[in-house]
Amino acid sequence: MARAILLVMDSVGCGGAPDAEAFGDVGANTLGHIIRACAEGRAEDGRSGPLHAPNLGALGLGAAIRLASGIALPGFEAAPTGLWGAATEVSRGKDTPSGHWELTGVPVPWDWHYFRGGDPAIPPEITLELVERTGLPGTLCNNHASGMPVLRAYGAEHVATGMPILYTSADSVLQIAAHETHFGLERLMEVCEAAARIVHPMRVGRVIARPFVGETPETFTRTAHRRDLAIPPPEPTLLDRVVAAGGRAHAIGKIGDIFAHRGVSTLAKGKDDMALVDATIAALGTAGQGDLVIANYVDFDTLYGHARDVSGYARAIEAFDARLPEIFARLRPDDLLLITADHGNDPTWRGTDHTRERVPVLGPAMAERAIGLVGFADVGETLAAHLGLPPGRHGRSFLKI
Repeated sequence: MARAILLVMDSVGCGGAPDAEAFGDVGANTLGHIIRACAEGRAEDGRSGPLHAPNLGALGLGAAIRLASGIALPGFEAAPTGLWGAATEVSRGKDTPSGHWELTGVPVPWDWHYFRGGDPAIPPEITLELVERTGLPGTLCNNHASGMPVLRAYGAEHVATGMPILYTSADSVLQIAAHETHFGLERLMEVCEAAARIVHPMRVGRVIARPFVGETPETFTRTAHRRDLAIPPPEPTLLDRVVAAGGRAHAIGKIGDIFAHRGVSTLAKGKDDMALVDATIAALGTAGQGDLVIANYVDFDTLYGHARDVSGYARAIEAFDARLPEIFARLRPDDLLLITADHGNDPTWRGTDHTRERVPVLGPAMAERAIGLVGFADVGETLAAHLGLPPGRHGRSFLKI
């Protein structure tokens, strides 16, 4: 029995989603716009010149972008040598849980609850109930905000008053930021668990704990102790199916949180994506036959997509690409490795939120193999079929097409 490996580059979309208009994202293209910016000398902070991603390029990244969105990009014209295609999501969201669940075979069957406009965006009935349940002196912000700006705006007041910072975005999420030492990490987790009990029944997808350190707005910085409290998937995912069949699911990064720790056999986290690549390599050294290794690399999204930092996003792609040969070297002849993404987050786009896009699907192969346009759920079903699991309810293996 073989092994299956799924590497998710968080937010590394490639444009072309057929329903982008419904999300206000017509024309968004994370990879396409980054590659063009690099080629035109508009991404020179900490790097220089055209995007250097030879390993992804050789697998077929340029071809995947052309297939997804119909654009050709300088430096990515080479004929693919690996498995390549692009995937389209059907779940009605452009968030992390929707993307990951569907990539593992379970489209989201409901509409998420979003905190729309208004001041405050997070209704008083929620914040008042949270205060009552937890004994907090109150909450700060309670509006749409982005991670680092909200710390600079409210961090000092939070430290002085003990009131945590609550904020949201265009995603189905409630984020709670608090200082690791002045407020306490354990206390933050208790507050987030109480918030999850309030908002999960409303179908708010995640409550995210956002701990930070520092003593001034200039020195505030988020730590690696983030935790996502997610609604459990509505059906067994690929992780559950692997474990039910006697295999193990090795989760890297925030995979455990995304899947509400369901179907997770081992869990490894790291302070950044390079540490998560190290964890992936370690997992490939211990994973056995019939096992799944599934990793999420979040820095693309958290550090650079939301911050609309094109240079930083390009640096992250180049750093990840440079580590791929180390991962490939740990593969066994009967392994199937797929590299993909869960949504877009175009750093050239308006606002600070995710963008609705198709995503590339790439993998090393014995010979060039074009899989065409597939569904997110097809990714999970392909890995399931490779492991010899019975077919699931959604999607089909594209290796049988």
